[in-house]
Amino acid sequence: MSYCLNPSCPKPVNHPKSKLCQACGAKLLLHGRYHLVKGLGKGGFGATFLAADLALPGRPLCVIKQLRPNTDNPNFLSMARELFEREARTLGRIGNHPKIPRLLDYFEDRNQFYLIQEFVEGNNLQQEVKKIGVLNEAKARQVLKELLVILRDIHAQKVIHRDIKPANIIRREIDDQLVLIDFGVVKNQVDNISAAGSNQTAFTAFAVGTPGFAPPEQLAMRPVYASDVYALGVTCMYLMTGKAPKNMDCDPITGDIDWFKYVDVSDSFAEILTKMLEVAVKSRYKSAEEVLQVLDLENHVDSLSNSMLSFPTANEPPSTLANRSRMAYSRRDTTSSSKGDIRMSRQTGRMAYTSRYSRNAAQTSASSASFSQAAKNPPKPAKISAEEVLKAYSSGRKDFGLKDMTMQDLQKADLSESKFHDSKLIRVNFQGADLNKTSFTSCDMRQAMLRNADLTRALFNAANLEDVDLRGANLSYVNFRDTKLKGANLCGANLSNTNLTKKQLEEVKTNWMTIMPSGKRGFW
Repeated sequence: MSYCLNPSCPKPVNHPKSKLCQACGAKLLLHGRYHLVKGLGKGGFGATFLAADLALPGRPLCVIKQLRPNTDNPNFLSMARELFEREARTLGRIGNHPKIPRLLDYFEDRNQFYLIQEFVEGNNLQQEVKKIGVLNEAKARQVLKELLVILRDIHAQKVIHRDIKPANIIRREIDDQLVLIDFGVVKNQVDNISAAGSNQTAFTAFAVGTPGFAPPEQLAMRPVYASDVYALGVTCMYLMTGKAPKNMDCDPITGDIDWFKYVDVSDSFAEILTKMLEVAVKSRYKSAEEVLQVLDLENHVDSLSNSMLSFPTANEPPSTLANRSRMAYSRRDTTSSSKGDIRMSRQTGRMAYTSRYSRNAAQTSASSASFSQAAKNPPKPAKISAEEVLKAYSSGRKDFGLKDMTMQDLQKADLSESKFHDSKLIRVNFQGADLNKTSFTSCDMRQAMLRNADLTRALFNAANLEDVDLRGANLSYVNFRDTKLKGANLCGANLSNTNLTKKQLEEVKTNWMTIMPSGKRGFW
């Protein structure tokens, strides 16, 4: 069908081949090239449409945003035009980000203002929750981290989104990555005009975000970077509960949302979300970067704690780990409760150290021949099944070094932050798996399937990735030092901020959808 752009048209839907609207007589082809297919939504000052660009081969789809100032006041129109152009410049500046739709064009036509943006195919997070259900804590953390990185980048450009919510976050179908949309025409620079003392207050009734997701300072037209942090916290709350803020109880005195009773989360994650949702700005995280640092520090502490415990083998039951954990904590508590041990003299400490050193020196001397023999005959990887890996990981184990998982099926598995160093992973299926911050150092991964996998900040140092399928995978910030990549398929993959060399890129397959290390799509 063809859609009419006339705001006052009584029947905007027309026959696909019509050149003029049958209801109002307006031209249906915008700017001589854009054929509007359907309306996507209305709100505030504008409307959004899906259109085909007839001037390009293949007639690719794009999104058209129309600003509709409902007035003939020349001062108002002048202000709208200034805001429109400023918004277009902002989108042009941040539109090079791989997780933000690109600005393709902007112009004025018949006293209406238009922004043409890249069309992102996929479902938004609100649709996902309604279709699939709520997220668990692990998935919510993953979404939070991915969106915090996007927010950090746009805040660095001095832009406040002001309308973070599930409906404005699309999971891109081609690579399963999250994309932030809807940088509305009047959302970024309204405050500057009001601060300048303008008597045009029509804008103040809009551009304040979505009720329930926008914090108090934003509703008072005083948004800050922390306003986006608050909205992202509410978004995470919705993803884990399926409930909008308006459908939850809140404290009548503090205004805090009583969301804990709707979801089961760890104390550490609840603490992070609580601080994101603080009503007072001074008590809230000030930036996306600050939240990211807290999450990274939490992961570091967890990894440190795990490294102090002895993990069971893949065949040991979860109860074994629980017993060992209790023993470790018991020993720690016993040691901590002994004040006499804490006050041990330095002399006693030196004596204990000397005794340990003597024993270790003897053991080292006795075992030197064994180390020499092991260097000549390195141990073979021990076979382990996909079921054993998943069972061990769910019990807390993350070290799967020196294992043979050839041809095992681990698609869509959550194995983030695991260690597979020196393992044999030939033709293993990791399609769609969460392998964020995972180490594959010195692994043999020839012909492995890693399509659409999340490999953010993974390590492939000295690994063999020949003929690996990495189509659509998120490889941002990945370390490819000394990695063999001959024949690897990287079409549609995100390679932003990786250390891939030109020589390595010459050995792999890429296409125009591949995001190169420079951040540009399809170009080095």
